[in-house]
Amino acid sequence: MNEKNKSVGAKIKVTGRVQRVAYRYFVQHWAEDFGIGGWVRNQRDGSVFLEAEGRKDRIEKLIKELKEGPNMARVEDVNVKWIGFENKFRNFEVRY
Repeated sequence: MNEKNKSVGAKIKVTGRVQRVAYRYFVQHWAEDFGIGGWVRNQRDGSVFLEAEGRKDRIEKLIKELKEGPNMARVEDVNVKWIGFENKFRNFEVRY
C-alpha cells in the first residue's frame, strides 16, 4: 500500500490565538471535507487539541489548513504526534 494512502491517527496541538476565533469549527469543516474522523476541543492553556484518523495524505492536507487557520486566528505552532489507526471515529465532532 502506498504510504500516503495508509490509514493513520494523529494527535495534534495547535497554539497561538486559536480560541474565540471559531477555530474548532474551522477544523471540523476541513476534517469533514477531507473525510477525516475524530474530535477537536479547546484546552485550558489556550491551545486547541484534536485527535484525527484517516488517510495520511488527507491528514497532511488538514495540517496544512490548521497552520493557516481562520481569518481571526494567529497560529504559532502545530505539533503533530503520529499514532496508529484504531478506527475509533465515525465522524468529526467539536467537543466541549
